[in-house]
Amino acid sequence: MQTGKKIPRLVLAAPQSGAGKTTVATGLMAALTAWGYRVQSFKVGPDYIDPGYHARACGRPAENLDSWLVPAAQLPALFTEACTGADIAIIEGVMGLYDGGRQGISSTAELAKRLQAPVLLVIDARAMGASAAALALGFRDYDPEVPFAGVILNRLGSPTHADMIREACAACGIKVYGALRRGSGLQLPERYLGLVPTEENLDGAIIHKWGEAVTQAVDLSALVQLAQSAPSVAAVPDAVQPTDHRQAPSPVRIGIARDEAFSFYYASGLRTLERLGAVLVPFSPLHAKHLPQVDGLLLGGGFPEQFAAQLAANVALREEMRRAAEAGLPIYAECGGYMYLLQELQDLEGRIWPMTGIFPGRAVMTEKLQMVGYVTATLQQDSLLGPAGTALRGHEFHFSQTELPSAISQPWRFTRLRDGSSYAAGQQRGQVLGSYLHLNFAGCREAAAHFLEVCRCQAKSSL
Repeated sequence: MQTGKKIPRLVLAAPQSGAGKTTVATGLMAALTAWGYRVQSFKVGPDYIDPGYHARACGRPAENLDSWLVPAAQLPALFTEACTGADIAIIEGVMGLYDGGRQGISSTAELAKRLQAPVLLVIDARAMGASAAALALGFRDYDPEVPFAGVILNRLGSPTHADMIREACAACGIKVYGALRRGSGLQLPERYLGLVPTEENLDGAIIHKWGEAVTQAVDLSALVQLAQSAPSVAAVPDAVQPTDHRQAPSPVRIGIARDEAFSFYYASGLRTLERLGAVLVPFSPLHAKHLPQVDGLLLGGGFPEQFAAQLAANVALREEMRRAAEAGLPIYAECGGYMYLLQELQDLEGRIWPMTGIFPGRAVMTEKLQMVGYVTATLQQDSLLGPAGTALRGHEFHFSQTELPSAISQPWRFTRLRDGSSYAAGQQRGQVLGSYLHLNFAGCREAAAHFLEVCRCQAKSSL
């Protein structure tokens, strides 16, 4: 049975990456939070870093909306559930408004239409005048089904510059909701994967500054009214939540690596694990001296290369994890977590650091992006995520490559959405599975359930 829920909401998009939508969106979240609104944030696409800034601004976990990683039909339910207890939702887009995977998969425009959420275009107006209005006009008219509502001008040089663009926009019926000057402090240092994660940037004052800048330059009252104009969201309740707690699966303790080096997780994916019976137990490969008492481990992505010296120095935990793997403890590792399971990691300066050695081989950081994009990952062997032949949707994004022994039989076959090319990937040893793949368990619940069942069975066999 479908239900409808009234959720005020807005999408902040841009013509292209680099227009400043993350800082403007986060500033808007901070501004509305300061006004007393309970704000739920979302990021379109598979990004992990931007949601960290959202969470700092809103004081509640950020969510991702990605129609490749999670079936599109499930997204309204995911959206409404995440908005429980919130007054307003702010959705930050990905790349340009109409960009995404092939055929518009997981584009901001697709998500805006599915959620019927008004769209504001953040325009970097540094090097243009009236052309900004022409740009907005083209984005508005490209797909009339997108609920385009207006623009926020960013990086303006002067009040005169703002007035020039406002007049041009007014002449073609485009509403300007705000105009931010250059030098407003809406910037942060970046590196190869985008913004520096909040786990490394602990200065909350910068987000407060963004909120103040948006409050001064944007018509917040008008934005709230626009958000409230969005129609009710029709969504089928999430079927994975047990209705009879007596039939809920028995709990299984999963250690989850969470610290400065490992932080790439989807909130909806972790909720899925919990609903399937997982009790998530955080631990730090950087700082902990011992593993917690658990039935399995989950090692997400992150930046182990930035903390390679500290990871290497924590000999006690590395050795304990290797012994646990040899004893049969199930371990699932993604990207940075996979790198940690290798014998060695070579950083950008060429220094080589010992890792856990659960898998043979070395992760080598490179200056060049090795892979970014959506993939279908098909298991070639039975594993803790399912039997051979299981196909899952995921994505890759990494600047490292692996140097592996030639005799390794790799458990995955990845097929790129972009061009259809395929290649062997990852490693498996006993109950340990790792690769560069990123999954959202909300979109592959059978794999999540299989992982937890392997952990349950292993725990029982160890009694």
